[in-house]
Amino acid sequence: MDAKPLYGWLFVAGMSVSTSLFAAPFTPTALGFEPPPEQGLLGDMLGLRPRLTQEGFNFNLGYLSQTASNLHGGADSRHKTAYIDQFAFTFTQNLETLTGIPGAVIEGNIVNRNHNQNLAMQRLQDKSVPMTDLAQESWGGQSITRLGWLTAGRSFFGGDLFWRAGLMNKVQVFDQGIPCDFQMLSLCGGKSAYSMIWNNWNVHTWGTNLEWKATPELTLKVALMEQNSQAASRGHAWSVSTQHSKGVILPVEAEWRTRVNQLPGIYTLGLSWTNAEQTHLARGTSQYWGASDPNGYAKTHNSYYLWAAANQQVTRHSNDPLRGMSLSASLGLGDKRTIRLPVVGSVSARYRGIFDARPNDWVGLGVSYVKVGSWANRDQQQKQHAADLNNLSGYWPTASSATNAELFYRFQLTPWFQLQPSLQYWHNSGAVSDTPDAWVMGLKTTVTF
Repeated sequence: MDAKPLYGWLFVAGMSVSTSLFAAPFTPTALGFEPPPEQGLLGDMLGLRPRLTQEGFNFNLGYLSQTASNLHGGADSRHKTAYIDQFAFTFTQNLETLTGIPGAVIEGNIVNRNHNQNLAMQRLQDKSVPMTDLAQESWGGQSITRLGWLTAGRSFFGGDLFWRAGLMNKVQVFDQGIPCDFQMLSLCGGKSAYSMIWNNWNVHTWGTNLEWKATPELTLKVALMEQNSQAASRGHAWSVSTQHSKGVILPVEAEWRTRVNQLPGIYTLGLSWTNAEQTHLARGTSQYWGASDPNGYAKTHNSYYLWAAANQQVTRHSNDPLRGMSLSASLGLGDKRTIRLPVVGSVSARYRGIFDARPNDWVGLGVSYVKVGSWANRDQQQKQHAADLNNLSGYWPTASSATNAELFYRFQLTPWFQLQPSLQYWHNSGAVSDTPDAWVMGLKTTVTF
C-alpha cells in the first residue's frame, strides 16, 4: 500500500492553480489546510524565487520526517523506533501569458523517500495478515525518488471548466476534503486509496480529467485513468510506458464548498469503477476455493469503491476567523469480492489556536475503524484448513475489525518549521483480536524551504 499525501498544506500549495481557477471567497485554513509560508527556510533564495514567480513558475520544496516508537503491546512488544523521511518538490508553470491559452498550466511533483522502516508490520500487527493501517502514513514500501505527476491543463468558459491530461495522480483532483495532518494512515485525508486500485501522492499513471464548476459552491469532477498493476514498482518510477496496464479507472466526484453559519465546510462524495482484471479474494478458477485450486484464484473484470467526506468548521474566535475548531468524518465502502477492507471510516476534530499565546498551533484527535470483509476471512479459513489437513505449519488467523486513535499537538515553531508529537492507540492491530492492544509515540517534523 502506498502512503497518503505528504501534508495538507503542501498539497494545497502545489495545486494552487487548480483552486484559483474557481476563485471564490473561501478560506479553508481552519479546516486544516494551512497555506505555505510567505518565505521558507531559504528565504527568497538570493532573488531566485521572485524571478521565477515573475515568469509564472511557482514551487514548494518541503521536507517531512515521521518517527514511531512502540511503547507497549502489539504483536511483538520488543521496543523499536522506526523512521522515514522524504523531500517533495511540487511546482506549477503558468503558460497563459506565453501561449494566450486561458488557464494554461503545467503541474508537477517529484518525491524522494528514504529509510523504509514500517513499525506497523515490524511490531504492531501479526505478519501473517495484510496491513490494515500504518503508524507512519508516508511509508511507501521503498527508498526511492520518483515522479508523482506531470500534467498539462487549461480552462474554458471563463474558468468554469478545467481540463487536465498527462501523467496523473488522483490527489490532484479527488478526495481532498480532509487534510493529511495525522501521522496514522487511516486518519490521513480521505478513504479512496483503500480501494487499492490507484495510489496516492508519488505514483503516476496516464490519465485525463475534467472539473466543472456547476455553481459557485459545487464542482463536479470526472476522470479516465490508467490502472497499472506495476505503477508503484521501482521500474515505473519515471516510466511513461503503459506496459502492465490492466484497464481503466473511471472516478466521479461532487465537491461542495459551502458555509454553515458563515463558517467554511467541504463535503465530497465520489465513486470509482474499473474494468481492469481483479483477483477474487477467495473463489477459485476451477474449484470453489482459490486456496486449494491448482489453477489459482478466479478473476473479476470490474470493481467499485464509494467514498464520502465532510469537514466543517464549527467554532471561530471573534478576533481571528482562522482560529477555531473543525470536525470531520470520512467513509469508504468497497467491493467485498476484491477489496480486503470494504469498510473504512474515521472521525476527527482539529483546533487551530487553542491557546492565545500560540495562535498558529494545532491540536487534533481522531478515531478510525476498519473492517475485514467476509470473502477475505473465508480465504484465511480455507488456508488454515488446508494447512491443518496436510500437517503443514502455518498460521492463518481470521480477522474482524480494528479501531485506532491518535492525539497530536503541532507546534508552529517558525513560519517554515513544524514539530508534531503524537500518541497513537491500536486496538486489534491488523484486525486480529488475539493481538494485544498497542500504544505508539509518534513525532512528525515538516520544513518548508
